[in-house]
Amino acid sequence: MLRALIFVLVAVWSLNSQPVFAETTASVQSPNPFPTEDLHRLQEAINVDIDQLPGSSGEMRQFIEYRIKNHTAEFHNKLKLLISDSHSDKAALIPLIREHLAFINQIGQYFSDNIELFKAKLGKDNDNNVMVELANRESERDQFFKAKFETLSWLKQLDVDVSDEQTALTNRLLKRADILNSLVLFTQNKLKLAVDNANAAGKNVSSEQTALVSQLKERLALTSASFSVAINLLDKLDQDTAILKQTLFSVSGDITQDVLNIDVAGSLLGQWWDSAVGHAFDSGPNLLFKVFIFLLILFLASLASKATRRIINKTVSTSKLNFSQLLQDFFVSLSGKIIFAVGLMIALSQLGFELGPLLAGFGVAGVIIGFALQDTLSNFASGMMILIYRPYDVGDLINAAGVTGKVSQMSLVSTTIKTTDNQRLIIPNNKIWGDIINNITAEHVRRVDMTFGIGYGDDIPKTEQILTEIVTNHPKVLPSPEPTIRLHNLGESSVDFIVRPWVKPEDYWLVHWEITRAVKMRFDEENITIPFPQRDVHIYRTQAK
Repeated sequence: MLRALIFVLVAVWSLNSQPVFAETTASVQSPNPFPTEDLHRLQEAINVDIDQLPGSSGEMRQFIEYRIKNHTAEFHNKLKLLISDSHSDKAALIPLIREHLAFINQIGQYFSDNIELFKAKLGKDNDNNVMVELANRESERDQFFKAKFETLSWLKQLDVDVSDEQTALTNRLLKRADILNSLVLFTQNKLKLAVDNANAAGKNVSSEQTALVSQLKERLALTSASFSVAINLLDKLDQDTAILKQTLFSVSGDITQDVLNIDVAGSLLGQWWDSAVGHAFDSGPNLLFKVFIFLLILFLASLASKATRRIINKTVSTSKLNFSQLLQDFFVSLSGKIIFAVGLMIALSQLGFELGPLLAGFGVAGVIIGFALQDTLSNFASGMMILIYRPYDVGDLINAAGVTGKVSQMSLVSTTIKTTDNQRLIIPNNKIWGDIINNITAEHVRRVDMTFGIGYGDDIPKTEQILTEIVTNHPKVLPSPEPTIRLHNLGESSVDFIVRPWVKPEDYWLVHWEITRAVKMRFDEENITIPFPQRDVHIYRTQAK
């Protein structure tokens, strides 16, 4: 048994290793007609080391095992190079390959015996742990089948009749693939059941349940890998593996070159179509009813949303709280969206969606989005402050964030302003709330400030009379508050009068322009001068020395 165990260790390691001694490999490629002495020497060294293993222990045992691994890897690589070397005596290689094949068969027998021992443990120990060990051992046995196939290929390359051995290997692989096919599906079903139980437990999931899921995942991965090896070897042996590949694809979901085979793809599509048709016949009426209920709830939610918007609009517009137009629009829009969102949740629940995890997911997503959109949330908060404190409303002429214009619309994120020259500007709310806001049209009346200068030689009472007549006779000037007309300042070159009539905000510029024009024309008629800055230049002539 110990010798068989060493055979397993040696074979598994050697089949997964690269050439250990490159200089020895190079010597095999020499023109020597048949350098088999190294192979015999290596085989004798391996046998001697195996005989020494029972009496060794500790580091000496590890050293002997290390020698066996290296010598076996070197033996395998030299033999492979000899077969591919055109100078080798092919007939003399056949006994060596036969001996190597016998060595591999010993390994295969050990694997079979060892696996039977594991199977005997089922029902006595923890079955899940035993099944994982079995899957690991089957994965190691994959190397045996690969090695046997490669060795038979060497003999076939040397024109040796290996049809019986190849037939036996094919039959064995077919049986193995059939068992692995069932085992893969069986493990997959157990894994789905374990995952469903763990999900149903939620926060109360036990460590045993999570461990079971991990063990089943490991079993499924190992069994699928062995199943894939068996399929690949059967392909090389010219066997039809389309049905086996369907199972492998349904478990792993990997699209490989094998799956793209026309037969496999056609069979898969046929199975999927049959499954879809069968599901449609079995669950079609129930599914159609659920979809109908889903659409009906959405339609009713839409009607309820519109009705709610109308009710809220009527309520806030007639409220004694005197809501601003912006705040009214906000309440109307928000109420409609909330009603439709509730309807959407109810509709989704009819399709089988769990609302608890969905709402929890929205909460987590909200936190993540909040960190990612800090500036947008700042605009949102500023929009809420503007709605609450109402510094302006739709239609107001404001000066904010360095922009003057009329407010056309507002959302919780931005405010749209149309300038006096008909430009549309969209300004973030935090820019407006963080700066001075000048609401030009917030008051019902506005004062027009104008200044007119006359010369120092002109008649001051006459000028006051003229200005008073012009202001009081203008139809847009309000009688109350009374306009202010006063001599205000004695300038460097003029006597300045201030003229300050009161008008409605929308008449501001019209009154300003018309009064300015009327004053100029009346001053010209009355010969009242409007001085402009003058400078006298005096030239003094002095006698040169």
